[in-house]
Amino acid sequence: MAAPLSDQEKRKQISVRGIAGLEDVAGIKRDFNRHLHFTLVKDRNVATPRDYYFALAHAVRDHLVGRWIRSQQYYYEKDPKRVYYLSLEFYMGRTLQNTMINLGLQNACDEALYQVIKNTFVIIHLQSQLFNAACFLDSMATLGLAAYGYGIRYEFGIFNQKINNGWQVEEADDWLRYGNPWEKARPEYMLPVHFYGRVERTEGGAKWLDTQVVLAMPYDTPVPGYRNNTVNTMRLWSAKAPNDFKLQNFNVGDYIEAVLDRNLAENISRVLYPNDNFFEGKELRLKQEYFVVAATLQDIIRRFKSSKFGCRDPIRTSFETFPDKVAIQLNDTHPALAIPELMRILVDVEGLDWDKAWDITRQTCAYTNHTVLPEALERWPVFMFEKLLPRHLLIIYDINQRHLDAIAARFPGDTDRLRRMSLIEEGQPKRINMAHLCVLGSHAVNGVAQIHSDIVKKSVFKDFHEMNPEKFQNKTNGITPRRWLLLCNPGLADVIVERIGEGFLTDLQQLRNVLKFTNDDAFIRDIARVKKENKIKFSAFLNQSYDLAIDPDSMFDVQVKRIHEYKRQLLTCLHAVTLYNRIKLDPSREIVPRTVMIGGKAAPGYHTAKLIIKLVTSIGQVINNDLAVGNKLKVVFLENYRVSLAEKVIPAADLSEQISTAGTEASGTGNMKFMLNGALTIGTMDGATVEMAEEAGEENLFIFGMRVNDVEEMDRKGYNAQEYYERLPELKLAIDQIQNGFFSPSEPHLFKDLVHMLLNHDRFKVFADFEDYVRCQEKVSELYKNPTEWTKMVIRNIAASGKFSSDRTITQYAQEIWGVEPSDVTIPPPNEPLF
Repeated sequence: MAAPLSDQEKRKQISVRGIAGLEDVAGIKRDFNRHLHFTLVKDRNVATPRDYYFALAHAVRDHLVGRWIRSQQYYYEKDPKRVYYLSLEFYMGRTLQNTMINLGLQNACDEALYQVIKNTFVIIHLQSQLFNAACFLDSMATLGLAAYGYGIRYEFGIFNQKINNGWQVEEADDWLRYGNPWEKARPEYMLPVHFYGRVERTEGGAKWLDTQVVLAMPYDTPVPGYRNNTVNTMRLWSAKAPNDFKLQNFNVGDYIEAVLDRNLAENISRVLYPNDNFFEGKELRLKQEYFVVAATLQDIIRRFKSSKFGCRDPIRTSFETFPDKVAIQLNDTHPALAIPELMRILVDVEGLDWDKAWDITRQTCAYTNHTVLPEALERWPVFMFEKLLPRHLLIIYDINQRHLDAIAARFPGDTDRLRRMSLIEEGQPKRINMAHLCVLGSHAVNGVAQIHSDIVKKSVFKDFHEMNPEKFQNKTNGITPRRWLLLCNPGLADVIVERIGEGFLTDLQQLRNVLKFTNDDAFIRDIARVKKENKIKFSAFLNQSYDLAIDPDSMFDVQVKRIHEYKRQLLTCLHAVTLYNRIKLDPSREIVPRTVMIGGKAAPGYHTAKLIIKLVTSIGQVINNDLAVGNKLKVVFLENYRVSLAEKVIPAADLSEQISTAGTEASGTGNMKFMLNGALTIGTMDGATVEMAEEAGEENLFIFGMRVNDVEEMDRKGYNAQEYYERLPELKLAIDQIQNGFFSPSEPHLFKDLVHMLLNHDRFKVFADFEDYVRCQEKVSELYKNPTEWTKMVIRNIAASGKFSSDRTITQYAQEIWGVEPSDVTIPPPNEPLF
């Protein structure tokens, strides 16, 4: 088979890009050369690949800025309701290509660069390493919503993962080392954020005094919609110490200490805490959470008060219409402090009475829950609040007292309900339940998959649901097809466009039209060819990165996600060991060759997750070097899994592993990305996989294992792992090998803790699903032997993936929570009149 075209070459063929006009190409070349020579390399004779990347990024940004300004002018003239999406984790990435696609400049840029430097690979390679993406902001812009993303401008990302002797080692991920060509500093909008201090009761109300001030400097990044000239803003805050920060009376002796104190203030935006479904109550994290909401709410209120473009004079002085003009979405509990902070502003600063302020706050805020795991829900110690945010602690106490009074009036004598529903959890120490605060202070609460939303109502917030059932909704997650099909899998996008046109890029439900080609031999061949090309490219990548020869005809069996016990990477390990043992028992036995790939990061303090990574690498070390196994089975741990790696492995995957214990995964979006890119799913009925099975038909997925009600029943009866261990010979053999050092001969007892956990206190019941999982994997292998039938099932999955577009998700948020309607209006480009 001929070597497959590169993605870059493939993109030039795709009809959705159109043909680059000569004027576009000439303009891009002119701008590129101007930035290269005058902005970047004026003091040097030789340009580096990074110079080329920044020159192109600036050239593309030139086309973006006019639309960005025009969009904000349009919003100020129309004065629509604005949506504010608050999250402590925005990962903007592959921004260059995404922007070129959304502005319709991809083809012109490809051609211009080819004419200038004869090579575009270095540019695409460089930019893929810089940042990571956010689907919801893309969809908000594409749907024409006046939306803003707010978060923190971290200097360091979660971490770069290195594998050293099979163990995860964390290295700093310096996001800002080379700068960011997309962001624009806005010092004119810098705002003060207060910490510590004391509260004084006066006749005029409570006063928060003697605070320590940290300044929040905003950096704006444009977020373009798809071909509609709408460009929204993501505003990230960076912590800066005030100039007089302990420097007003320094002398030679205390200068160093003064500067160290300055660093303490700026540490707030230094590093991103990994979100690993495990709550870590660090004071710095609480500072980050308040820092982002305090700065954001000041910004929101400033914008609400001035409705004319460029005007800072207050236009609105009454807050009666605040919920009609402002929608605040709290992404998880991390921005929960927006609720008491908005109350503080309305009561202490703006002078509203408590009941009115509380009504406005609840109508404005909405909360998205992202987990059902108890250890993941934020519960902050009261003493920490008392020290860091004393005024907010008093506000939370006041909110809680009124809340408990309402419960007592409705359920007289039910003291146990009062305890369960209180915002304050008694104990040593007392804690504030931030999820309860979010539910109470919001007019809408949603889960991110139907099964997750049902569990939220039935168990996590059962009492709150009984009191206010109308609050609770479901908004199944989605992904943007522009990034997760058009950008990362242009070959597949091209094949689909040839058959049904390009309308599916903004209306993914149109993929249903692909169903009529399920038995079309030419379409089946094209889909299979694209997958084969992607597998060949990824095999070459693995060979280069891991010095491991991979058979591209083997089944690519992929599980990539955070390493966590509930996601059950251990089940995949046990299956790989079982396959290995079968091969060793009968080397002549016919077996479908597999390449098992596991990737993901473990939280730095999560010992069990790190041990799972070591187990994966140890199993791979034995299997990959066993000559008797050869190419029948390979096990690879994908180091430093991130979006740029996901964009390579997802288009190449044959089988997607979504095997969490039923009732533990909120939604998942990786499952959707694999489905859209032509991988079949083996999974439990958990998270959004349930809805994937509904859309495609359960017969078109490989579903196994316990359902939620089975897990609940097992919890009632008790889970006995020893019973499965004694009853299932293949499971017993695999566990014994792991425990006795077969995969770690130099450290025979290395995995004894892991085995002890599986046998004695495994909350996620790996053994209970092992037998059915292995049986289901045999069905997978059987179908893989028939390429035509396999590809037909792939086509049915692609056709059924239309529901899982973030455009659909955001449309539902807009209509059912935020009270706004998406718009298909295309804002006139900068060279045309706005109205």
